[in-house]
Amino acid sequence: MAGNNANQGGQQDVNQLLKVRREKLANLQEAGQDPFQITKYDVTHHTSDVKEVYTAHEEELLAGRPEVNTDGMDEAEAKEATKKEYEERRSIMDASPIQVSIAGRMMFKRVMGKASFANIQDLKGSIQIYVARDSIGEDLYATFKKSDIGDIWGVKGYAFRTKTGEISIHAEEMTLLSKSLQILPEKFHGLTDTDMRYRQRYIDLIMNQESKEVFVKRSKILKEIRNFLADRDFMEVETPMLVANAGGAAARPFETHYNALNEDVKLRISLELYLKRLIVGGLERVYEIGRVFRNEGVDTRHNPEFTLMELYQAYTDYEGMMELTESMFRYLAEKVCGSTKISYNGVEIDLGKPFARLTMNDAIKKYTGIDFDQVPDDAAAKKLADEHHIAYEERHKKGDIINLFFEEYCEKELIQPTFIMDHPIEISPLTKKKPSDPTKVERFELFCNTWEMCNAYSELNDPIDQRERFAAQDANAAAGDDEAEHTDEDFLNALEIGMPPTGGIGYGIDRLVMLLTDSQAIRDVLLFPTMKSLDKKDQ
Repeated sequence: MAGNNANQGGQQDVNQLLKVRREKLANLQEAGQDPFQITKYDVTHHTSDVKEVYTAHEEELLAGRPEVNTDGMDEAEAKEATKKEYEERRSIMDASPIQVSIAGRMMFKRVMGKASFANIQDLKGSIQIYVARDSIGEDLYATFKKSDIGDIWGVKGYAFRTKTGEISIHAEEMTLLSKSLQILPEKFHGLTDTDMRYRQRYIDLIMNQESKEVFVKRSKILKEIRNFLADRDFMEVETPMLVANAGGAAARPFETHYNALNEDVKLRISLELYLKRLIVGGLERVYEIGRVFRNEGVDTRHNPEFTLMELYQAYTDYEGMMELTESMFRYLAEKVCGSTKISYNGVEIDLGKPFARLTMNDAIKKYTGIDFDQVPDDAAAKKLADEHHIAYEERHKKGDIINLFFEEYCEKELIQPTFIMDHPIEISPLTKKKPSDPTKVERFELFCNTWEMCNAYSELNDPIDQRERFAAQDANAAAGDDEAEHTDEDFLNALEIGMPPTGGIGYGIDRLVMLLTDSQAIRDVLLFPTMKSLDKKDQ
Protein backbone atom coordinates (compact mmCIF):
# COMPACT_ATOMS: atom_id res chain seq x y z
CA MET A 1 0.00 0.00 0.00
CA ALA A 2 2.87 2.32 0.82
CA GLY A 3 4.31 1.67 -2.63
CA ASN A 4 1.04 2.68 -4.28
CA ASN A 5 0.98 5.87 -2.23
CA ALA A 6 4.54 6.62 -3.34
CA ASN A 7 3.61 6.08 -6.98
CA GLN A 8 0.58 8.31 -6.62
CA GLY A 9 2.68 10.96 -4.93
CA GLY A 10 5.25 10.82 -7.73
CA GLN A 11 2.54 11.17 -10.37
CA GLN A 12 1.07 14.13 -8.51
CA ASP A 13 4.51 15.77 -8.47
CA VAL A 14 4.84 15.24 -12.22
CA ASN A 15 1.35 16.60 -12.84
CA GLN A 16 2.21 19.68 -10.80
CA LEU A 17 5.40 20.26 -12.80
CA LEU A 18 3.51 19.92 -16.06
CA LYS A 19 0.90 22.38 -14.77
CA VAL A 20 3.65 24.88 -13.89
CA ARG A 21 5.08 24.68 -17.41
CA ARG A 22 1.70 25.50 -18.90
CA GLU A 23 1.30 28.38 -16.48
CA LYS A 24 4.68 29.75 -17.59
CA LEU A 25 3.53 29.57 -21.21
CA ALA A 26 0.29 31.36 -20.36
CA ASN A 27 2.23 34.11 -18.59
CA LEU A 28 4.49 34.56 -21.63
CA GLN A 29 1.48 34.76 -23.92
CA GLU A 30 -0.24 37.31 -21.69
CA ALA A 31 2.93 39.41 -21.76
CA GLY A 32 2.97 39.31 -25.58
CA GLN A 33 5.98 36.93 -25.65
CA ASP A 34 4.35 33.82 -27.10
CA PRO A 35 7.27 31.72 -28.41
CA PHE A 36 4.95 29.86 -30.78
CA GLN A 37 4.34 33.08 -32.72
CA ILE A 38 7.99 33.19 -33.85
CA THR A 39 8.27 31.84 -37.39
CA LYS A 40 12.02 31.82 -38.08
CA TYR A 41 15.44 32.39 -36.58
CA ASP A 42 18.67 33.09 -38.44
CA VAL A 43 21.30 30.50 -37.52
CA THR A 44 24.90 31.07 -38.61
CA HIS A 45 26.62 28.13 -36.92
CA HIS A 46 25.98 24.74 -35.39
CA THR A 47 27.59 24.14 -32.00
CA SER A 48 30.47 22.06 -33.38
CA ASP A 49 31.09 24.74 -36.03
CA VAL A 50 31.51 27.36 -33.30
CA LYS A 51 34.18 25.24 -31.61
CA GLU A 52 36.03 24.54 -34.86
CA VAL A 53 35.97 28.16 -36.05
CA TYR A 54 37.03 29.50 -32.65
CA THR A 55 39.89 27.01 -32.34
CA ALA A 56 41.23 27.92 -35.79
CA HIS A 57 40.89 31.66 -35.03
CA GLU A 58 42.63 31.22 -31.69
CA GLU A 59 45.53 29.31 -33.24
CA GLU A 60 45.96 32.09 -35.79
CA LEU A 61 45.86 34.99 -33.30
CA LEU A 62 47.95 33.32 -30.62
CA ALA A 63 50.47 31.65 -32.92
CA GLY A 64 53.95 31.72 -31.41
CA ARG A 65 52.76 32.75 -27.96
CA PRO A 66 54.50 30.50 -25.40
CA GLU A 67 52.68 28.62 -22.69
CA VAL A 68 53.03 29.84 -19.11
CA ASN A 69 56.11 28.40 -17.42
CA THR A 70 55.40 28.02 -13.71
CA ASP A 71 58.59 26.11 -12.89
CA GLY A 72 60.15 27.43 -9.69
CA MET A 73 56.98 29.31 -8.63
CA ASP A 74 55.06 28.59 -5.47
CA GLU A 75 51.36 27.78 -5.68
CA ALA A 76 50.16 31.37 -5.30
CA GLU A 77 52.64 32.69 -7.87
CA ALA A 78 51.74 29.96 -10.34
CA LYS A 79 48.04 30.70 -9.91
CA GLU A 80 48.60 34.44 -10.47
CA ALA A 81 50.78 33.84 -13.54
CA THR A 82 48.20 31.48 -15.03
CA LYS A 83 45.41 33.97 -14.37
CA LYS A 84 47.41 36.78 -15.98
CA GLU A 85 48.16 34.72 -19.06
CA TYR A 86 44.47 33.75 -19.41
CA GLU A 87 43.41 37.40 -19.18
CA GLU A 88 45.96 38.46 -21.79
CA ARG A 89 44.90 35.71 -24.16
CA ARG A 90 41.23 36.54 -23.54
CA SER A 91 41.95 40.21 -24.24
CA ILE A 92 43.58 39.35 -27.58
CA MET A 93 40.66 37.13 -28.59
CA ASP A 94 37.98 39.58 -27.40
CA ALA A 95 39.56 42.30 -29.53
CA SER A 96 38.74 40.18 -32.59
CA PRO A 97 35.52 38.40 -31.58
CA ILE A 98 33.76 35.68 -33.55
CA GLN A 99 30.07 36.56 -33.65
CA VAL A 100 27.76 33.57 -33.82
CA SER A 101 24.06 32.79 -33.84
CA ILE A 102 22.98 29.30 -32.77
CA ALA A 103 19.67 27.64 -31.91
CA GLY A 104 18.85 24.47 -30.04
CA ARG A 105 17.37 22.77 -27.02
CA MET A 106 18.45 23.78 -23.51
CA MET A 107 19.63 20.60 -21.77
CA PHE A 108 21.20 22.10 -18.63
CA LYS A 109 20.88 25.32 -16.64
CA ARG A 110 22.70 26.64 -13.59
CA VAL A 111 21.51 29.99 -12.23
CA MET A 112 23.98 31.96 -10.12
CA GLY A 113 22.54 35.38 -9.25
CA LYS A 114 23.40 37.90 -11.96
CA ALA A 115 25.08 35.36 -14.24
CA SER A 116 24.17 31.83 -15.27
CA PHE A 117 25.31 28.96 -17.45
CA ALA A 118 23.32 26.73 -19.78
CA ASN A 119 24.00 24.06 -22.38
CA ILE A 120 22.38 24.26 -25.81
CA GLN A 121 22.14 21.09 -27.91
CA ASP A 122 21.61 21.02 -31.68
CA LEU A 123 22.08 18.55 -34.52
CA LYS A 124 25.87 18.50 -34.27
CA GLY A 125 26.45 18.57 -30.52
CA SER A 126 26.18 20.98 -27.61
CA ILE A 127 27.91 24.07 -26.28
CA GLN A 128 27.97 26.03 -23.04
CA ILE A 129 26.26 29.41 -22.93
CA TYR A 130 27.25 32.15 -20.48
CA VAL A 131 24.20 34.29 -19.71
CA ALA A 132 24.73 37.56 -17.79
CA ARG A 133 21.94 39.91 -16.74
CA ASP A 134 23.98 42.96 -17.73
CA SER A 135 24.51 41.56 -21.25
CA ILE A 136 20.97 40.55 -22.18
CA GLY A 137 18.90 42.85 -19.99
CA GLU A 138 16.97 42.38 -16.77
CA ASP A 139 13.62 41.37 -18.31
CA LEU A 140 15.07 38.74 -20.63
CA TYR A 141 17.29 37.44 -17.86
CA ALA A 142 14.22 36.97 -15.70
CA THR A 143 12.54 35.04 -18.53
CA PHE A 144 15.65 32.90 -18.92
CA LYS A 145 15.77 32.07 -15.22
CA LYS A 146 12.15 30.87 -15.37
CA SER A 147 12.73 28.76 -18.49
CA ASP A 148 12.77 24.95 -18.35
CA ILE A 149 15.04 22.18 -19.51
CA GLY A 150 13.82 21.22 -22.97
CA ASP A 151 12.96 24.78 -24.07
CA ILE A 152 14.38 25.78 -27.45
CA TRP A 153 16.43 28.99 -27.53
CA GLY A 154 18.10 31.11 -30.15
CA VAL A 155 21.36 32.65 -28.91
CA LYS A 156 23.47 35.40 -30.45
CA GLY A 157 26.80 36.40 -29.02
CA TYR A 158 30.52 35.82 -29.30
CA ALA A 159 32.66 32.77 -28.67
CA PHE A 160 35.24 32.68 -25.91
CA ARG A 161 37.23 30.17 -23.87
CA THR A 162 36.55 29.88 -20.13
CA LYS A 163 39.27 29.66 -17.49
CA THR A 164 38.77 25.89 -17.47
CA GLY A 165 39.41 25.79 -21.21
CA GLU A 166 35.85 25.20 -22.41
CA ILE A 167 34.82 27.02 -25.60
CA SER A 168 31.54 28.78 -24.83
CA ILE A 169 29.27 31.53 -26.10
CA HIS A 170 28.80 34.80 -24.26
CA ALA A 171 25.13 35.55 -24.92
CA GLU A 172 24.26 39.07 -26.07
CA GLU A 173 20.77 38.31 -27.36
CA MET A 174 18.45 35.40 -26.56
CA THR A 175 15.10 34.41 -28.05
CA LEU A 176 12.77 31.77 -26.65
CA LEU A 177 11.73 29.88 -29.80
CA SER A 178 9.62 27.08 -28.35
CA LYS A 179 8.30 26.16 -24.92
CA SER A 180 8.62 22.54 -23.85
CA LEU A 181 5.47 21.45 -22.03
CA GLN A 182 6.73 17.95 -21.23
CA ILE A 183 9.53 16.75 -18.94
CA LEU A 184 12.57 15.11 -20.52
CA PRO A 185 14.09 12.00 -18.94
CA GLU A 186 16.81 12.65 -16.39
CA LYS A 187 19.95 13.41 -18.38
CA PHE A 188 22.39 11.20 -16.48
CA HIS A 189 20.46 8.01 -17.18
CA GLY A 190 19.02 9.08 -20.52
CA LEU A 191 16.13 7.25 -22.12
CA THR A 192 16.94 3.64 -21.23
CA ASP A 193 13.51 2.04 -21.75
CA THR A 194 14.07 0.27 -25.08
CA ASP A 195 10.38 0.01 -25.91
CA MET A 196 9.87 3.72 -25.25
CA ARG A 197 12.95 4.61 -27.32
CA TYR A 198 11.31 3.00 -30.35
CA ARG A 199 7.84 4.39 -29.69
CA GLN A 200 9.02 7.93 -28.96
CA ARG A 201 12.05 8.20 -31.21
CA TYR A 202 11.99 11.99 -30.92
CA ILE A 203 12.92 11.72 -27.22
CA ASP A 204 15.52 9.04 -27.98
CA LEU A 205 17.20 11.37 -30.48
CA ILE A 206 17.29 14.17 -27.90
CA MET A 207 18.61 12.09 -25.03
CA ASN A 208 20.87 9.53 -26.72
CA GLN A 209 23.64 10.93 -28.89
CA GLU A 210 24.50 7.42 -30.10
CA SER A 211 21.03 7.02 -31.62
CA LYS A 212 21.31 10.34 -33.42
CA GLU A 213 24.72 9.34 -34.82
CA VAL A 214 23.28 6.07 -36.20
CA PHE A 215 20.64 7.91 -38.21
CA VAL A 216 23.07 10.57 -39.39
CA LYS A 217 25.28 7.73 -40.60
CA ARG A 218 22.31 5.99 -42.22
CA SER A 219 21.67 9.11 -44.28
CA LYS A 220 25.34 9.21 -45.27
CA ILE A 221 25.22 5.54 -46.33
CA LEU A 222 22.28 6.23 -48.67
CA LYS A 223 24.03 9.32 -50.05
CA GLU A 224 27.22 7.35 -50.77
CA ILE A 225 25.29 4.49 -52.38
CA ARG A 226 23.77 7.00 -54.77
CA ASN A 227 27.20 8.56 -55.43
CA PHE A 228 28.71 5.13 -56.14
CA LEU A 229 25.95 4.16 -58.56
CA ALA A 230 25.94 7.57 -60.25
CA ASP A 231 29.63 7.08 -61.04
CA ARG A 232 28.64 3.84 -62.79
CA ASP A 233 25.91 5.56 -64.83
CA PHE A 234 22.96 4.03 -62.99
CA MET A 235 19.63 5.83 -63.17
CA GLU A 236 17.43 6.08 -60.06
CA VAL A 237 13.74 5.36 -60.73
CA GLU A 238 10.49 4.83 -58.85
CA THR A 239 8.00 2.00 -59.33
CA PRO A 240 4.52 1.29 -57.88
CA MET A 241 3.94 0.32 -54.25
CA LEU A 242 0.34 -0.79 -54.80
CA VAL A 243 0.30 -3.70 -57.22
CA ALA A 244 -2.11 -6.33 -58.50
CA ASN A 245 0.53 -9.08 -58.37
CA ALA A 246 3.14 -8.84 -55.59
CA GLY A 247 5.97 -10.83 -57.17
CA GLY A 248 9.73 -10.87 -57.14
CA ALA A 249 10.31 -12.61 -53.81
CA ALA A 250 9.12 -15.48 -51.64
CA ALA A 251 7.06 -13.57 -49.12
CA ARG A 252 3.49 -13.08 -47.96
CA PRO A 253 2.08 -9.70 -49.01
CA PHE A 254 -0.19 -7.28 -47.21
CA GLU A 255 -3.53 -6.94 -48.99
CA THR A 256 -5.90 -3.99 -49.23
CA HIS A 257 -8.77 -2.72 -51.36
CA TYR A 258 -8.65 0.17 -53.81
CA ASN A 259 -12.10 1.78 -53.50
CA ALA A 260 -11.89 4.01 -56.59
CA LEU A 261 -11.27 1.04 -58.90
CA ASN A 262 -13.10 -1.50 -56.75
CA GLU A 263 -10.09 -3.81 -56.94
CA ASP A 264 -8.10 -5.77 -54.41
CA VAL A 265 -4.44 -4.79 -54.47
CA LYS A 266 -1.29 -5.68 -52.55
CA LEU A 267 1.63 -3.76 -51.13
CA ARG A 268 4.78 -4.68 -53.03
CA ILE A 269 7.15 -7.24 -51.54
CA SER A 270 9.90 -6.56 -54.05
CA LEU A 271 11.00 -4.07 -56.72
CA GLU A 272 12.12 -6.65 -59.24
CA LEU A 273 9.46 -7.16 -61.87
CA TYR A 274 8.85 -3.48 -62.60
CA LEU A 275 12.57 -2.69 -62.77
CA LYS A 276 13.05 -5.51 -65.27
CA ARG A 277 10.29 -3.99 -67.41
CA LEU A 278 12.47 -0.87 -67.57
CA ILE A 279 15.42 -2.94 -68.77
CA VAL A 280 13.13 -4.25 -71.52
CA GLY A 281 12.29 -0.62 -72.33
CA GLY A 282 15.96 0.20 -72.90
CA LEU A 283 16.94 1.82 -69.60
CA GLU A 284 20.13 -0.20 -69.33
CA ARG A 285 21.15 0.57 -65.72
CA VAL A 286 18.40 1.27 -63.19
CA TYR A 287 17.99 1.12 -59.44
CA GLU A 288 15.42 1.97 -56.82
CA ILE A 289 15.71 2.50 -53.08
CA GLY A 290 12.29 2.14 -51.48
CA ARG A 291 10.05 0.60 -48.88
CA VAL A 292 8.68 -2.89 -49.37
CA PHE A 293 6.19 -4.71 -47.17
CA ARG A 294 6.15 -8.35 -46.10
CA ASN A 295 3.50 -9.81 -43.84
CA GLU A 296 5.91 -11.65 -41.58
CA GLY A 297 7.16 -11.66 -38.00
CA VAL A 298 9.32 -9.13 -36.20
CA ASP A 299 12.74 -10.00 -34.77
CA THR A 300 16.21 -8.47 -34.49
CA ARG A 301 16.73 -8.63 -38.28
CA HIS A 302 13.18 -8.40 -39.66
CA ASN A 303 10.56 -5.67 -39.77
CA PRO A 304 7.44 -6.02 -41.95
CA GLU A 305 8.17 -2.60 -43.52
CA PHE A 306 11.78 -2.20 -44.59
CA THR A 307 14.03 -0.50 -47.12
CA LEU A 308 15.19 -2.46 -50.13
CA MET A 309 17.48 -1.45 -52.95
CA GLU A 310 17.38 -3.33 -56.22
CA LEU A 311 19.46 -2.62 -59.29
CA TYR A 312 19.56 -4.10 -62.78
CA GLN A 313 22.28 -3.82 -65.40
CA ALA A 314 21.89 -4.96 -68.96
CA TYR A 315 24.59 -6.99 -70.71
CA THR A 316 26.17 -8.44 -67.56
CA ASP A 317 25.59 -11.45 -65.32
CA TYR A 318 25.92 -12.52 -61.70
CA GLU A 319 29.72 -12.30 -61.94
CA GLY A 320 29.32 -8.61 -62.79
CA MET A 321 27.00 -8.22 -59.80
CA MET A 322 29.65 -9.79 -57.55
CA GLU A 323 32.24 -7.26 -58.69
CA LEU A 324 29.81 -4.38 -58.19
CA THR A 325 28.79 -5.60 -54.73
CA GLU A 326 32.33 -6.15 -53.48
CA SER A 327 33.39 -2.74 -54.78
CA MET A 328 30.36 -0.99 -53.26
CA PHE A 329 30.73 -2.54 -49.81
CA ARG A 330 34.42 -1.59 -49.75
CA TYR A 331 33.61 1.95 -50.93
CA LEU A 332 30.90 2.41 -48.29
CA ALA A 333 33.12 1.16 -45.47
CA GLU A 334 35.86 3.61 -46.43
CA LYS A 335 33.50 6.57 -46.90
CA VAL A 336 31.29 5.98 -43.87
CA CYS A 337 33.56 4.19 -41.37
CA GLY A 338 36.95 5.44 -42.55
CA SER A 339 38.35 1.92 -42.99
CA THR A 340 37.59 -1.34 -44.79
CA LYS A 341 38.06 -3.10 -41.44
CA ILE A 342 34.93 -2.68 -39.36
CA SER A 343 33.91 -4.07 -35.99
CA TYR A 344 30.56 -5.66 -35.26
CA ASN A 345 29.82 -6.71 -31.69
CA GLY A 346 33.55 -6.91 -31.01
CA VAL A 347 34.36 -9.03 -34.07
CA GLU A 348 36.54 -7.53 -36.81
CA ILE A 349 35.17 -7.93 -40.33
CA ASP A 350 37.57 -7.24 -43.19
CA LEU A 351 35.84 -5.82 -46.26
CA GLY A 352 39.18 -4.96 -47.85
CA LYS A 353 40.18 -8.51 -48.74
CA PRO A 354 38.72 -10.28 -51.79
CA PHE A 355 35.41 -11.80 -50.71
CA ALA A 356 35.39 -15.60 -50.39
CA ARG A 357 33.33 -17.62 -52.91
CA LEU A 358 31.62 -20.95 -52.26
CA THR A 359 28.88 -22.79 -54.10
CA MET A 360 25.94 -23.67 -51.88
CA ASN A 361 26.73 -27.38 -52.31
CA ASP A 362 30.40 -26.85 -51.41
CA ALA A 363 29.43 -24.86 -48.32
CA ILE A 364 27.20 -27.72 -47.14
CA LYS A 365 29.95 -30.21 -47.89
CA LYS A 366 32.45 -28.09 -45.93
CA TYR A 367 30.32 -27.84 -42.80
CA THR A 368 28.45 -31.19 -42.85
CA GLY A 369 30.48 -33.54 -45.04
CA ILE A 370 27.39 -34.18 -47.20
CA ASP A 371 27.82 -33.86 -50.96
CA PHE A 372 24.39 -33.17 -52.42
CA ASP A 373 25.78 -33.56 -55.93
CA GLN A 374 25.87 -37.27 -55.08
CA VAL A 375 22.28 -37.33 -53.73
CA PRO A 376 20.22 -38.81 -56.60
CA ASP A 377 16.67 -37.58 -56.02
CA ASP A 378 14.04 -35.96 -53.82
CA ALA A 379 13.45 -39.10 -51.75
CA ALA A 380 17.14 -39.45 -50.90
CA ALA A 381 17.33 -35.78 -49.93
CA LYS A 382 14.33 -36.13 -47.62
CA LYS A 383 15.89 -39.22 -46.04
CA LEU A 384 18.98 -37.15 -45.22
CA ALA A 385 16.77 -34.43 -43.76
CA ASP A 386 15.03 -37.01 -41.53
CA GLU A 387 18.38 -38.33 -40.33
CA HIS A 388 19.52 -34.78 -39.43
CA HIS A 389 16.19 -33.78 -37.83
CA ILE A 390 15.55 -31.04 -40.38
CA ALA A 391 11.85 -30.31 -40.80
CA TYR A 392 10.48 -29.99 -44.32
CA GLU A 393 7.14 -29.99 -46.12
CA GLU A 394 5.88 -32.84 -48.26
CA ARG A 395 5.89 -30.63 -51.37
CA HIS A 396 9.61 -29.87 -50.95
CA LYS A 397 12.03 -31.16 -53.55
CA LYS A 398 15.78 -31.85 -53.39
CA GLY A 399 16.62 -28.20 -54.01
CA ASP A 400 14.44 -27.10 -51.09
CA ILE A 401 16.17 -29.63 -48.82
CA ILE A 402 19.58 -28.33 -49.92
CA ASN A 403 18.53 -24.83 -48.91
CA LEU A 404 17.27 -26.08 -45.52
CA PHE A 405 20.62 -27.77 -44.87
CA PHE A 406 22.45 -24.58 -45.80
CA GLU A 407 20.33 -22.49 -43.43
CA GLU A 408 20.80 -24.96 -40.59
CA TYR A 409 24.52 -25.67 -40.85
CA CYS A 410 26.24 -23.00 -42.92
CA GLU A 411 24.85 -19.51 -42.32
CA LYS A 412 26.10 -19.37 -38.73
CA GLU A 413 29.67 -20.04 -39.96
CA LEU A 414 29.83 -17.16 -42.46
CA ILE A 415 31.37 -14.27 -40.51
CA GLN A 416 33.72 -12.78 -43.09
CA PRO A 417 32.15 -11.67 -46.40
CA THR A 418 31.38 -14.72 -48.53
CA PHE A 419 29.53 -15.12 -51.81
CA ILE A 420 27.35 -18.26 -51.72
CA MET A 421 26.73 -19.22 -55.34
CA ASP A 422 24.84 -21.55 -57.66
CA HIS A 423 21.57 -22.22 -55.81
CA PRO A 424 19.13 -25.02 -56.67
CA ILE A 425 16.64 -24.13 -59.39
CA GLU A 426 13.66 -25.01 -57.15
CA ILE A 427 14.27 -21.97 -54.92
CA SER A 428 15.15 -19.54 -57.70
CA PRO A 429 12.17 -19.01 -60.03
CA LEU A 430 13.47 -15.84 -61.71
CA THR A 431 17.07 -16.91 -62.37
CA LYS A 432 18.95 -18.27 -65.39
CA LYS A 433 20.00 -21.90 -65.31
CA LYS A 434 23.69 -22.72 -65.31
CA PRO A 435 24.51 -23.98 -68.80
CA SER A 436 26.79 -26.62 -67.28
CA ASP A 437 24.19 -27.87 -64.76
CA PRO A 438 20.47 -27.12 -65.33
CA THR A 439 19.62 -28.21 -61.76
CA LYS A 440 21.34 -25.05 -60.52
CA VAL A 441 21.06 -21.35 -61.36
CA GLU A 442 23.44 -18.42 -61.71
CA ARG A 443 22.63 -16.84 -58.37
CA PHE A 444 24.54 -15.67 -55.33
CA GLU A 445 23.86 -14.36 -51.88
CA LEU A 446 26.45 -12.36 -49.95
CA PHE A 447 26.78 -13.44 -46.34
CA CYS A 448 28.57 -11.35 -43.73
CA ASN A 449 28.37 -11.58 -39.95
CA THR A 450 26.17 -14.69 -40.57
CA TRP A 451 23.57 -12.48 -42.29
CA GLU A 452 22.33 -12.56 -45.85
CA MET A 453 23.25 -9.08 -47.13
CA CYS A 454 22.03 -9.33 -50.72
CA ASN A 455 20.62 -11.67 -53.34
CA ALA A 456 21.63 -11.56 -57.02
CA TYR A 457 20.97 -13.35 -60.29
CA SER A 458 21.83 -13.67 -63.88
CA GLU A 459 18.26 -12.74 -64.68
CA LEU A 460 16.02 -15.18 -66.48
CA ASN A 461 15.06 -13.59 -69.81
CA ASP A 462 13.58 -16.64 -71.55
CA PRO A 463 9.78 -16.05 -71.51
CA ILE A 464 8.99 -19.73 -72.20
CA ASP A 465 11.15 -20.93 -69.30
CA GLN A 466 9.77 -18.16 -67.10
CA ARG A 467 6.19 -19.21 -67.80
CA GLU A 468 7.05 -22.77 -66.77
CA ARG A 469 8.66 -21.50 -63.54
CA PHE A 470 5.60 -19.38 -62.77
CA ALA A 471 3.39 -22.43 -63.34
CA ALA A 472 5.44 -24.37 -60.78
CA GLN A 473 5.03 -21.49 -58.34
CA ASP A 474 1.27 -21.43 -58.96
CA ALA A 475 1.21 -25.13 -58.10
CA ASN A 476 3.07 -24.41 -54.85
CA ALA A 477 0.55 -21.71 -54.01
CA ALA A 478 -2.31 -24.14 -54.67
CA ALA A 479 -0.59 -26.61 -52.34
CA GLY A 480 -0.66 -24.08 -49.51
CA ASP A 481 2.54 -22.04 -49.95
CA ASP A 482 1.37 -18.48 -49.24
CA GLU A 483 4.86 -17.14 -50.10
CA ALA A 484 4.87 -18.54 -53.62
CA GLU A 485 5.06 -16.35 -56.73
CA HIS A 486 2.09 -16.06 -59.10
CA THR A 487 2.07 -15.85 -62.88
CA ASP A 488 2.41 -12.23 -64.01
CA GLU A 489 1.12 -12.04 -67.58
CA ASP A 490 2.23 -8.46 -68.22
CA PHE A 491 5.76 -9.31 -67.08
CA LEU A 492 5.76 -12.34 -69.38
CA ASN A 493 4.62 -10.08 -72.21
CA ALA A 494 7.56 -7.77 -71.48
CA LEU A 495 9.95 -10.74 -71.67
CA GLU A 496 8.41 -11.73 -74.99
CA ILE A 497 9.17 -8.24 -76.30
CA GLY A 498 12.75 -9.12 -75.41
CA MET A 499 15.00 -8.48 -72.40
CA PRO A 500 18.78 -8.44 -72.91
CA PRO A 501 21.12 -10.54 -70.76
CA THR A 502 20.93 -8.81 -67.40
CA GLY A 503 22.43 -8.96 -63.95
CA GLY A 504 20.26 -7.96 -61.01
CA ILE A 505 20.61 -7.68 -57.26
CA GLY A 506 18.66 -6.73 -54.14
CA TYR A 507 20.17 -5.31 -50.95
CA GLY A 508 18.56 -5.05 -47.54
CA ILE A 509 19.50 -1.47 -46.68
CA ASP A 510 18.54 -1.77 -43.00
CA ARG A 511 20.81 -4.77 -42.50
CA LEU A 512 23.63 -2.93 -44.26
CA VAL A 513 23.15 0.02 -41.91
CA MET A 514 23.18 -2.36 -38.92
CA LEU A 515 26.52 -3.76 -40.08
CA LEU A 516 28.17 -0.37 -40.67
CA THR A 517 26.87 1.18 -37.42
CA ASP A 518 27.42 -1.84 -35.13
CA SER A 519 23.71 -1.85 -34.29
CA GLN A 520 22.29 -4.95 -32.61
CA ALA A 521 18.71 -4.87 -33.88
CA ILE A 522 16.92 -3.65 -36.99
CA ARG A 523 14.75 -1.42 -34.80
CA ASP A 524 17.89 0.50 -33.86
CA VAL A 525 18.31 1.65 -37.48
CA LEU A 526 14.63 2.29 -38.29
CA LEU A 527 13.46 5.69 -37.12
CA PHE A 528 9.93 4.41 -36.55
CA PRO A 529 9.89 0.59 -36.41
CA THR A 530 6.68 -1.42 -36.39
CA MET A 531 5.37 -1.67 -32.83
CA LYS A 532 2.31 -3.29 -31.33
CA SER A 533 -0.25 -0.72 -30.24
CA LEU A 534 0.07 0.15 -26.57
CA ASP A 535 -3.54 -0.87 -25.91
CA LYS A 536 -2.74 -4.36 -27.34
CA LYS A 537 0.81 -4.67 -26.03
CA ASP A 538 -0.02 -7.19 -23.29
CA GLN A 539 -2.41 -9.26 -25.38
